[in-house]
Amino acid sequence: MKHKILVARAIFPEIIDKLAQHFEVESNQNDETWSKAELTERLRDKDGAFTTGGDRIDAEVLAACPRLKICANMAVGYNNFDIEAMTAAGVLATNAPDVLTETTADFGFALLMAAARRITESEHYLRAGKWSKWSYDMFAGSDIHGATLGILGMGRIGQGIAKRGAHGFGMKVIYHNRSRLDAALEADCKASYVSKEALLKTADHVVLVLPYSPASHHTIGAAELALMKPTATLINIARGGIVDDAALAVALREKRIAAAGLDVFEGEPKLNPDLLTVPNVVLTPHIASATVPTRLAMADLAVDNLIGFFKDKRPLTPLNPHVLAL
Repeated sequence: MKHKILVARAIFPEIIDKLAQHFEVESNQNDETWSKAELTERLRDKDGAFTTGGDRIDAEVLAACPRLKICANMAVGYNNFDIEAMTAAGVLATNAPDVLTETTADFGFALLMAAARRITESEHYLRAGKWSKWSYDMFAGSDIHGATLGILGMGRIGQGIAKRGAHGFGMKVIYHNRSRLDAALEADCKASYVSKEALLKTADHVVLVLPYSPASHHTIGAAELALMKPTATLINIARGGIVDDAALAVALREKRIAAAGLDVFEGEPKLNPDLLTVPNVVLTPHIASATVPTRLAMADLAVDNLIGFFKDKRPLTPLNPHVLAL
């Protein structure tokens, strides 16, 4: 008898077909937005779940779904999982790292360039029919080549952004991380380790690529924004909640920093409405990994984790691997 799997959001048809070769699958190809109660009800008779970053798995859900043994996230982030509660319930959690590294680094740099060079502002201006003549300061932004790039969070994506800046644009790269990279990695990235305060004070462009946790909540708030240069750009491709979006909107409106680019938001898909009222911010709907090859690779890895777990308890990217010994 096949194990039962729930696919919580719409996904590539070929991924559903691959799952159906191994499991009895209930899918959500209509891409309905389920409440927590609806998700729980659909999980009650399931052995595993294919989840995305918006599907919250916590102690309450787990208590109602005793058959559940694995949740495979189609994302590198997993703040939708209560890992402690999942471990206590004997439920494996997996994510999809590595396959999105280069694509996300590409997007982070694209967002940086769009914000620093005021691309969104200038496009809105043009589309509104306001462009009638050239002027010396029309949408004059900040240079990227030769500028100082500061990266908070120097995992694989941060390293990818560092290499693009250092090797492609001749930028001086500084970074802050929970632990310093080894000398070889620093040399490869052409990056120098500095304190968080020094990074914020020095960088022309600050990129956030650190994971979200209670400890990193509002890593960038009013006090940190006050340390930044008035000409600086802030980019968040990490997770919502790492930036105090309300404080950022104020700083942007008051021109205490020059610009920002945000792909993630507190409480997304909702966002702080004040961000919609300031022109000097580029806003995108959590699409840093959104290329077809990368999203397909992410989904494929989630499927392989489900198959590996139920076949021989060998998932590829477990987050709480000691559950496998239970």
